[in-house]
Amino acid sequence: MTALALLGAPTFVWAQQQALPVDEIAPGVFVHSGKTALMTRENAGAIANIGFIIGESAVAVIDTGGSVREGQQLLAAIRARTDRPIRYVINTHGHPDHMFGNIAFVQDGTSFVGHRNLPRALTTRGPFYIEAFRRIMGGELIDDVRMVPPTILVDGITTLDLGSRTLTLRAWPAAHTDNDLTVLDEQTRILFAGDLVFLSHTPVLDGSLRGWLDVIDELATLPAQRVVPGHGVVSEWPAALADQRRYLQTLASDVRALIASGKSITAAAGAAAAAERSRWQLFDDFHARNATAAFSEIEWE
Repeated sequence: MTALALLGAPTFVWAQQQALPVDEIAPGVFVHSGKTALMTRENAGAIANIGFIIGESAVAVIDTGGSVREGQQLLAAIRARTDRPIRYVINTHGHPDHMFGNIAFVQDGTSFVGHRNLPRALTTRGPFYIEAFRRIMGGELIDDVRMVPPTILVDGITTLDLGSRTLTLRAWPAAHTDNDLTVLDEQTRILFAGDLVFLSHTPVLDGSLRGWLDVIDELATLPAQRVVPGHGVVSEWPAALADQRRYLQTLASDVRALIASGKSITAAAGAAAAAERSRWQLFDDFHARNATAAFSEIEWE
């Protein structure tokens, strides 16, 4: 029985898809740049940076997008460039904009790769994500989404061989989430950082503020030359970390000061890191939640 049958075949019929636009940012490394926006019906959830790397014998996909449609379009983009087998689909974490397209890649011979905590995250949050985004984006885009769990778990550091091309995968402690994974192409020194790195898009805290600040310091030591952030433009490394580090440090400092002065969690949501507002897109969509999460974490230090 095929892997697709084991999952429960979705209702859609595979159709010829228009290829997703991608840029070759280094030899064999392709990236689709997502919109800096919320997931909507109009953008089909295509808001995250996703991509693929072609080796001499195989292909690895890094994240699959925010809908089955985007996943199919990514598959079409790969097939327009190579007929080599897609051996790995790597999910950098469990948020919908990065993995709702997974089922487009379910086929014999393809392994799904994720952080050791990813299966738990998908079990606990997957049904909620699907229902929430069905209401936002509609059944046409969401009904066929499946939360495809990893078949290869990363705990620490793992390497994958694509044929004369090695990818180094690293699982990180709780930071943006508790299931963040990075991918370094050793050949080109391109780092796919997932949502451990945001540029322009307000960082989204769904793990640990203290942990994220610690991880940033360790991330900066990785021997990369450029980074593909989860959101934002491909940038030089490690300079790309500067804005996010400042935002998170300011958030932590301001929240500590508010707690020390006896202010409430509501006050923190409005006042903490307010000076950062003009420097980020989607600030009003994410910052208050970040401040509330930071308050709850720091209050118990």
